[in-house]
Amino acid sequence: MDSLNWDSIKQKFSSDKRLKLYSYIGIGIIALIIILLGYRQLIWAPANEKANDGWWMALNYIEKDSTDQAIKTLVPFVNKYDGHVGGEIGQFLLGTQYMKKGQFQKAIDQLEGVSVSDTYLSVMSIGLQGDCLSELKKYDDATEKYVEAADALDNEFTAPMYLFKAGLHAELSKKYEDATTYFTRIRDDYPDYGNQKTIDKYIARVSTVKGK
Repeated sequence: MDSLNWDSIKQKFSSDKRLKLYSYIGIGIIALIIILLGYRQLIWAPANEKANDGWWMALNYIEKDSTDQAIKTLVPFVNKYDGHVGGEIGQFLLGTQYMKKGQFQKAIDQLEGVSVSDTYLSVMSIGLQGDCLSELKKYDDATEKYVEAADALDNEFTAPMYLFKAGLHAELSKKYEDATTYFTRIRDDYPDYGNQKTIDKYIARVSTVKGK
């Protein structure tokens, strides 16, 4: 547990080359985030111990790829502990399991209700809603969620990642001016990420279409 830190989580995200336009965060990465948050909460909020027990049990099913069993465990747990730290984590996990089942509206309903003090988990909840909306082909709504996630926390990791998704979805909606804005923000504000994504080619692409 001591070796787990946010830098290692960011590195795992950054090195994942399989990230696609419609993909959402892999369960293994989510598990790392949840374990980190759970570790912190078990230290800072021992009063929530009972609420923490339930999602740890569900996490075991998730790690075994037992999605149906995880959902079966999480639904009553979330209903019982809504408002507790553990219950909110459970709701986040439940949303990811509905995503895995392709039940994207159910996932959105859960993710919208997640309320935690951990900023990163809050941002991920917003971003995952964007992924669900993308899968439902609601590209304008997805773009709004990605921008909301990007603006929620200014850092070198989640902010440019969600701006990039916003740009791609604005392009899908043929809103090339908006796409240019999002890609340009990455180039100007997050040059390391921009270089990694060769962001100039995206700016050039949408600018060319915009100019026609």
